[in-house]
Amino acid sequence: MKISQDIAREHGGDMALDPEAGMRQKSAEFAASGNRVYLPLAD
Repeated sequence: MKISQDIAREHGGDMALDPEAGMRQKSAEFAASGNRVYLPLAD
């Protein structure tokens, strides 16, 4: 985690400012996809 934070801080990633915001965003994306780990394959 520290390495990721250092890289994000060095390269100006959004998570450098607020890592919790990135987790909230991914959580919302996961909920929007139906809270399923395995999604059906597209034909």
